[in-house]
Amino acid sequence: MVQLDDETMELNMGPMHPSTHGVLRLVLELDGEVVRECRPDIGFLHTGFEKSFESHTWQQCIPFTDRMDYLAPLFNNLGFSLAAERLLGVEVPARAQYLRVIMCELTRVASHFLWYGTHALDLGATTPFVYAWREREKLLDINELVSGVRMHTSFIRVGGLLADVPDEFYALVNEVVRTFPSFIDQYELLITQNPIWLERTRGIGVITPDDAIAYGATGPTLRGSGVPYDLRKAQPYSSYDHFDFDIPIGSRGDVYDRYLVRMQEARESLKIIGQAMDNLPGGPVNTSDRKVALPPRNEINTSMESLIHHFKLVTEGFHVPKGQVYQAIESPRGELGFYIVSDGGNRPYRCKVRAPSFSNLSALPHMVRDELIADVVAVIGSIDIVLGDVDR
Repeated sequence: MVQLDDETMELNMGPMHPSTHGVLRLVLELDGEVVRECRPDIGFLHTGFEKSFESHTWQQCIPFTDRMDYLAPLFNNLGFSLAAERLLGVEVPARAQYLRVIMCELTRVASHFLWYGTHALDLGATTPFVYAWREREKLLDINELVSGVRMHTSFIRVGGLLADVPDEFYALVNEVVRTFPSFIDQYELLITQNPIWLERTRGIGVITPDDAIAYGATGPTLRGSGVPYDLRKAQPYSSYDHFDFDIPIGSRGDVYDRYLVRMQEARESLKIIGQAMDNLPGGPVNTSDRKVALPPRNEINTSMESLIHHFKLVTEGFHVPKGQVYQAIESPRGELGFYIVSDGGNRPYRCKVRAPSFSNLSALPHMVRDELIADVVAVIGSIDIVLGDVDR
């Protein structure tokens, strides 16, 4: 804490503060309890993922993507895979596209549930966290069923999926679609009209539509200000144009509206999952393009060419044609974009990630200016940053 003059002082919030949602440091200039300036200081979790891509084959990059936005790993897998597939000119089977949608929307629900619990905990409500954690466990059980791993599944691969889903998958997912709307009703009953919650969230951290766009905010942070921009509608990918769903928006652009948007988004995700399950195509879950696909297992025993092809794909990886591409998807936090350059080799020449948490965080100083220091916690929670998504 540093005294700047007779009226203001400089205070460090973080980097090890439970309400900064990771190792984020904020340098706050305070006039009493009122925030006059806020300077985010990032980089404490820097891992060099973008640089690591350059020294690994295309499929080996997938586990790195898992650990960027570590609360929504499948979206990172999907964005990278779609970019590589565009460079390769590979067509992913319809079944794989639908299963990608199902798994990503389950992940969106899990991410929003965790956000709901931790955000409520930040503002003093302890019960919602226990409720949200209970349901999120059921979604992680589905991750474990299809991949053997609860969080960093690496389930989506370039060219398709790790494997097809087991028979138990259908009953578990249909149970989620059937029961989770009532759980969301319970969540909203706990706090939506709670007078303390309303006092702590309404009119706090307001950002206008023009300012949100100017700062590059996307996702619920942007839609909470009334801008109906969602890449699943604006630039459909992976068969999202096959499904009927709405884009929830707010009207005030405050902490409360961002909460309402995420609750409604979870409901819309369940609608998408239900439609995908009802119309799930049959067939393979990986491309048949020999540039990417491993040969069938039975061929390896009888064909020397298939054995050599399998060996080279596993040890060296596949080569991606020379070129560059930008592929964006709608993650739980907003526009997640992968700009990838290939020099024709078996590794990305360059990969730059447009992370939604980084862009949304840039609007934080604007949103907390002239708010109370206690409300900084509410605003940080409302933009739902993940520091692995910020520091890459």
